[in-house]
Amino acid sequence: MAVYTTVPAEALEVFLSGYDTGSLLSAKGIAEGVSNSNFLVETETARFILTLYERRIDLGDLPFFIDLMEHLADAGLPVPRPIRDRQGQALQTLEGRAACLIQFLPGVSVSQPTAAQAKAAGAALARLHVAGASFRQKRPNGLGLAWWQETAAEIGVERLDAIEPGLGGLVSARLADIGASWPADLPAGIIHADLFPDNVLMRGNEVTGLIDFYFACTDLLAYDLAVLHAAWAFPADGSAPIPGHEEALFAGYESVRPLTDAERAAFPVLGQGASLRFLLSRAQDWYAPESGALVSRKNPLPFARRLAHYAARTA
Repeated sequence: MAVYTTVPAEALEVFLSGYDTGSLLSAKGIAEGVSNSNFLVETETARFILTLYERRIDLGDLPFFIDLMEHLADAGLPVPRPIRDRQGQALQTLEGRAACLIQFLPGVSVSQPTAAQAKAAGAALARLHVAGASFRQKRPNGLGLAWWQETAAEIGVERLDAIEPGLGGLVSARLADIGASWPADLPAGIIHADLFPDNVLMRGNEVTGLIDFYFACTDLLAYDLAVLHAAWAFPADGSAPIPGHEEALFAGYESVRPLTDAERAAFPVLGQGASLRFLLSRAQDWYAPESGALVSRKNPLPFARRLAHYAARTA
């Protein structure tokens, strides 16, 4: 989440007049994240999240995201439901951007998850995968292997090395190995693709919200678990995994959906792919932040350390 586009109160009041939400009481921009503009909106009846779609979002994909969120909410998952206006429309236009008003869910995003919270997140991801099996729409992963290769070439070894000496060589070497060994025959389906702690709301050890589905797509289910592992099993600096977290994640996930032997065998390669995806997107944002945006720029180096960790598992 972030804020690239400001929304005047007057424009927001006009926007809300098409909904049965009551009058606007307050609105506040949310700075975390890098892809869309987000606001916490409070009206006379409830709180909502207002999202304006900005970056890495193909507007043609928005019906997929909205339909998926409704499908998962209907299946009983703690997924925020897009709010439809009086004409039944969820997608709108606000300040020249595609926009959607979304249900606000209770809970907080934890910055340092415990093993018990990691286990709950693993189980929640598996439930998402099971519920997604009955969702008939498909969307290719636009941030997969081809994107990693294209983005690494676009940034270039020199600029990667400017972030950290040797980073360009690490990325090039791991990309070559991953490209040669990436699995193609593992179970696939709907994945979240970005289930970091800041996209999971919790109350204690209970998951109360799975949010930010704007990278969701059809891809390998175990790759999604690798993204979760990279996000939850390491400290913020990406150094050695936190004792107990890996076991908790797998135990939570497999309490709902057991992994195949092939998925387990491929996990070190999948973890490298997950690390590269976020290393490269953060490196890209490092050099091209939006001017004047309220946005938190994130360091790519913690994912270089994760990448090295997963690579060592394949040695």
